[in-house]
Amino acid sequence: MKTTISWWNLDKSSQTIESMRDYLREEGVAPWEDVRGMHSEFWISDPANNLWGAVVVWESSDAMSQPLPPNRATELIGYPPSMRTTFDMEVLIENGRAAGVVTDRDTIR
Repeated sequence: MKTTISWWNLDKSSQTIESMRDYLREEGVAPWEDVRGMHSEFWISDPANNLWGAVVVWESSDAMSQPLPPNRATELIGYPPSMRTTFDMEVLIENGRAAGVVTDRDTIR
């Protein structure tokens, strides 16, 4: 499994955390609901530091490489994420159960 974390510092954008919340309510979720190989995505915010972000958990590197819906957050904010990092996820526990355990790189059991 792979995980990507993206953070935007909104200090130089006309967007705010509240306006990005509105975007999610109005249009931001639907384009991502049927992305093949995306285990989960969640949006995050840090109001104290004026940060908006997303965390995406992918089933494999191949899933990350496919064509994806347009990144409206980048369009609205006006620039790419201030920080983006991708790393291997070794184990994912959801609701008290292991949902993904890596047995070989990019293989989930």
